[in-house]
Amino acid sequence: MSEEPRVAIVTGAARGIGAATARRLAADGMVVAVVDIEEAATKETVDAIAGAGGRALGVGADVSDRAQVEAAVERIAAELGAPTVLVNNAGVLRDNLLFKMTNADWDTVMGVHLRGAFLVSQAAQKHMVDRRWGRIVNLSSTSALGNRGQANYAAAKAGLQGFTKTLAIELGPFGVTVNAVAPGFIVTDMTAATAARMKVDFEDLQKHAAAEIPVRRPGRPEDVAHTISFLASEGAGFVSGQVIYVAGGPRN
Repeated sequence: MSEEPRVAIVTGAARGIGAATARRLAADGMVVAVVDIEEAATKETVDAIAGAGGRALGVGADVSDRAQVEAAVERIAAELGAPTVLVNNAGVLRDNLLFKMTNADWDTVMGVHLRGAFLVSQAAQKHMVDRRWGRIVNLSSTSALGNRGQANYAAAKAGLQGFTKTLAIELGPFGVTVNAVAPGFIVTDMTAATAARMKVDFEDLQKHAAAEIPVRRPGRPEDVAHTISFLASEGAGFVSGQVIYVAGGPRN
């Protein structure tokens, strides 16, 4: 281990999987940049990390905007140190059946998930390559395998898997590993919003999901954070270009 703590960037870290991941990486001893579209929204996560004895910085940035991303990464490097761990978690939903999906529904999801991961990875990789060490973890989803009403989201999450495998090839010679985590049904505000869109009770949706999952329970943000923690660790240096399904049972 280096004498200085690793600096990690987690996007979409104001809540849900991103917040759990930021807290976990801080517990692992990393200094964490908690990034979300509004800096004020990061306060709860930053305070939780500080309250547990860690160090974090809240940063506001739209990950689909190159200028904002580059400014954010520069600020993180200046205030915390060179980032060598990146978790591309920022995401949005604009669910609709194909015949009702608008250009904005498509472009917004592609912009945040795919363009966002591209821009933040591009800005952060320079610091990793310079130090010959880095970890990038992209958030895919079981929806990458297909999910009704999510042509945009499924395409973006599948695209992130190809993006992951390509970056693993390109960055591997510089000591940088790149992997993806694909969660299944996780209890978050986002899945609660999905239940509301479907006009079903969220508790009922969780029970229905659990009945279809081999371990017989829905996932928690911490389940995903534990897997990301491993992929971001020193010990995961020979694991790269992989998609790990965190879904309570087999997936493709």
